[in-house]
Amino acid sequence: MAIKHGLKVGALLLATSSLFAACSSSSTTTTPTTAPAAASKPASAAPAPAAGGNAAVKPKDGKALKIGVTFPILDQFLQKVADGISARAKEAGVEVNIQAAQEKTDIQLGQVETFIANKVDAIIVVPVDTDAAGPMTAKAQAAGIPLVYVNRKPSDLPAGVPYVGSDSLLSGNLEMGELAKLAGGKGNVVILQGDPANEAAVLRTKGCEDTVAKNPGMKVIKKQAGNWQRDKGLAIMETWLQSGDQIDIVCANNDEMALGAIQALKAANKLDKVLVGGVDATGDALAAMKAGELEVTVFQDAKGQGAGGVDAAVKLYNKDTVPAYVDVPYVLVTPANMAEFANR
Repeated sequence: MAIKHGLKVGALLLATSSLFAACSSSSTTTTPTTAPAAASKPASAAPAPAAGGNAAVKPKDGKALKIGVTFPILDQFLQKVADGISARAKEAGVEVNIQAAQEKTDIQLGQVETFIANKVDAIIVVPVDTDAAGPMTAKAQAAGIPLVYVNRKPSDLPAGVPYVGSDSLLSGNLEMGELAKLAGGKGNVVILQGDPANEAAVLRTKGCEDTVAKNPGMKVIKKQAGNWQRDKGLAIMETWLQSGDQIDIVCANNDEMALGAIQALKAANKLDKVLVGGVDATGDALAAMKAGELEVTVFQDAKGQGAGGVDAAVKLYNKDTVPAYVDVPYVLVTPANMAEFANR
């Protein structure tokens, strides 16, 4: 696909603003934070927009709540979710204890059990495995502790346990739709999938596949799980390139895997012939887009998800109604608008 070189030059010309490098953290905990709270906002009907841009919700009884939070890991994107949680907690005057589970379901369940034993006032979970969240849900409900899931939606949530996140199917549609437009509706597509146990990976992949199916000149020739990790995206792409099959488009479920694919393509001197897309609009991804290496990403409002999770937890503590699904919308990011997403 010879159009890639022209697209790269266009991307560089469109990059009119400076972009900042990623602020990634590999630590597994963050320190609790406390500060004065702001006024609460009323709950809205499901699906409701997250309240990240509004005033923080405050405990009605004035208690300095303790909220336990568990993540699978704190990679570049999920660290931003954690930052959103910490910032919102500071606004609301509540204390959060943030843990990471090393991508292990047993460790995450143990963290939830510890939160319950410590009598926290609410629990926020970004699950390691969305198909294995049931035991955590059951234990929190049995203890009568408000529970909120953020970013990754478990496959079966009972009433009273809300999910704060984004429509993953839409992100796949947006990403692949832009890639298809750039490719003129033609080409061989490979898909780098996240963890197949996660709802987000399943739906983003489906969004990509659905869009390809609408373009008769395109077909998916390879698909493999890279579990959201850059090094796995790199290794998978290296193997695919060695097969000798023509690859025109890479539809990755997240930016980390897309960046790994870009590394492999650059090493093979084939990046100019391949269009690459991702999801999350991380700092590293925006830098790659500025360099003309990444054609498209989709902004996922990590800080908005984190803030929405805290708001939902406090509302549940207040015995207020919380929608089953609190939506935090995705936004398509291209070289034309990428400057708007620096540092978000």
